[in-house]
Amino acid sequence: MFRGGVMLKLTAMIYIIVGSMLAGSCVIAALTMGRMDAVSISVAAVIGALAALPVSWFIATKLNKAIRPA
Repeated sequence: MFRGGVMLKLTAMIYIIVGSMLAGSCVIAALTMGRMDAVSISVAAVIGALAALPVSWFIATKLNKAIRPA
């Protein structure tokens, strides 16, 4: 049975939380470093959102194994 659809849905739900958390953390880090221009803030948000993709997949994999042991 193919569980790719379940993993994709689980990853998407986790990404909603992790993506906003990492993007927000990167924006706060940029502002703390004195980078007040729009380009720096946008780049920090994009970096955080992209970094959240593998993190979300990792968390979803661990959660899926805990819910459905092999």
